[in-house]
Amino acid sequence: MSKKNKNVQKPTKEFVFQKKNYIFLFIGLGLIALGFILMSGGGSDDPNVFNPDIYNFRRIRLAPTLVLIGLGIQVYAILLNPNKNKK
Repeated sequence: MSKKNKNVQKPTKEFVFQKKNYIFLFIGLGLIALGFILMSGGGSDDPNVFNPDIYNFRRIRLAPTLVLIGLGIQVYAILLNPNKNKK
């Protein structure tokens, strides 16, 4: 018969990130979603008629900028270390 080790510790369940990381992740996701929502629309009901609204400032400049800022915030949130000691 073999003796079982009674001092075996159960692994603790921890989240990968801290609360601060998740806050930045959700902010980034919100900006990405807002950017894609702002990109939508601008189509024409009649395929023979051109609608110049597809090339307005909101769809060409603002929405892609929000998506890129959101992606940058996502990268920051992943790399953020909230346990870092300040010197």
